[in-house]
Amino acid sequence: MHEATEATRSLQGLSAELTARVPQLLEAMRTVGAGLDLHITLDRIVQTAAELADARYAAIGIIDDAREGLSDFVTYGVGAREHQRIGALPDGHKGLLGALIHDPKPLRLADLTQDPRSAGFPPEHPPMRTFLGVPIRVQGEIFGNLYLTEKRGGGEFSEEDLHMVRVLATEAGIAIGNARMYAATRQRERWIDGSVAVTTELLAGSDVDDALAVVAEQARKLADSAAGIVLLPDDEGGLEIVAVSADDPTGILGTHIPPDSPVARQLLDGEPVFVDDSASDPRMVTDIAARFGPSMLLPLKSGGRVLGTLATPRTRGARPFSAAERTLATQFAAQAALALVLADAQRDRERLAVYEDRDRIARDLHDLVIQRLFATGMMLEGAQRRSVVPEVAAGIGKAVDELDVTIQEIRTAIFALQQSPVEAPSGLRTRVLREIGTAAVPLGFQPSAHFVGPVDSRVGELTGKNLIAALREALSNAFRHAHASRIEVVVDATIRLPDGTDGVRLTVADDGIGIPSGGRRSGLQNLAKRAESLGGASTYGPGVGEDGAGTTVTWEAPL
Repeated sequence: MHEATEATRSLQGLSAELTARVPQLLEAMRTVGAGLDLHITLDRIVQTAAELADARYAAIGIIDDAREGLSDFVTYGVGAREHQRIGALPDGHKGLLGALIHDPKPLRLADLTQDPRSAGFPPEHPPMRTFLGVPIRVQGEIFGNLYLTEKRGGGEFSEEDLHMVRVLATEAGIAIGNARMYAATRQRERWIDGSVAVTTELLAGSDVDDALAVVAEQARKLADSAAGIVLLPDDEGGLEIVAVSADDPTGILGTHIPPDSPVARQLLDGEPVFVDDSASDPRMVTDIAARFGPSMLLPLKSGGRVLGTLATPRTRGARPFSAAERTLATQFAAQAALALVLADAQRDRERLAVYEDRDRIARDLHDLVIQRLFATGMMLEGAQRRSVVPEVAAGIGKAVDELDVTIQEIRTAIFALQQSPVEAPSGLRTRVLREIGTAAVPLGFQPSAHFVGPVDSRVGELTGKNLIAALREALSNAFRHAHASRIEVVVDATIRLPDGTDGVRLTVADDGIGIPSGGRRSGLQNLAKRAESLGGASTYGPGVGEDGAGTTVTWEAPL
């Protein structure tokens, strides 16, 4: 208010013409001060300034963080078609606009083309001669400059115009300050809400891969970036992309950053990396860097331990990340890392509970079921010896043989229940059977499994890992939602994808209740995202129950 008072005081003693325009100025100040949205406020300022000074064109150049050029340029009077013909907006590094950045003083010119600081106009730019420029200060600092050109009627901008616009610029600075404060508050709220959403999702018991996908998706949305990417340390000492959220994730998942990369070393040491242009920065050594522009790479660090990296790249030519965005994103990464640690600890507890339950089931099978079956077999053998009817004796003998087979199968099941994950071979076939065996405990029955082709030798590690995660998701959906009594799993490594490449197809079919209309599709969306990130697809259709009851989920990806 002090600045506004000082600016208004400069109007005292001026002409009657200017005094007559004071009501117009007050109305303009009221208009500028209405609303809290920053972009709407800037649009309102340029329009109001043009009307106040009777100018054909108006613009606000917003100075970038480095105080060397313009980060944005808001215009009035130039239509969309003219903008398209003119091309790129001025960056403020040269010409009259650049001079006003380094020397922010009011400037009034009768013909800007004759000023020695003028750099000329690009082709298709409308002619402009008369010029009025006034700096806009927000909380004592230069925010940008307000430019007016082409006084209507062919005359020059007057001294009265300059005084009026200076007062308006002061009010504009106050309005911009309020709008920026409001925008910063809303931005902090969004990042806090995003952190809460990530923590809630991770602690809900999601799979590890799904948890990382949640972090990538939330970071992409909050940072307004082209992609959200999570990288984890690999066996070679570098980093590998394990989760992606992007409109076109093809070719990103599985990308490695070598351990000798300066970016990898800095991130694994727990230091963030901020890049102005990924495509041209020599530190960005991966092929996918050419797709992106400004990027933030933030270590997921908790308790001094670096779990991985969160990257949020924007498209080429997009605005760079502001200091506030960098701070908020760094805090989000720290919160996400803590949530990952807590979620991992929770999954360890749940895994321990499952192992304890499996041990109890194994003991019960051994101590109760097998002993009773063995005793029943001995009773039947005694009855067989006493039987005088050959047919009865043969039937009892067959029943005893079936009991022996059943006892052997139960012993095999006991061995599988007591086997730890590290004891299992790493082949894809074995991992699929292990997932099915693990799911059999909560399901109450054993899903069937069928393999087509040499799945162990043909399916690559990245695709195999994602296939196992997709199988786990599909079996979990069948258990939680389908109420199925029969599940059939098929892994076919002999298929061809629509683009002609060799692929593998996972099919999980059940005879449950199917997918109700309007029901949640989050699990199916996760399957689709996982397949699309590899260049594949995921669909669903009728199941294997009577008249197509149930659901069949088909997931496929390149080998």
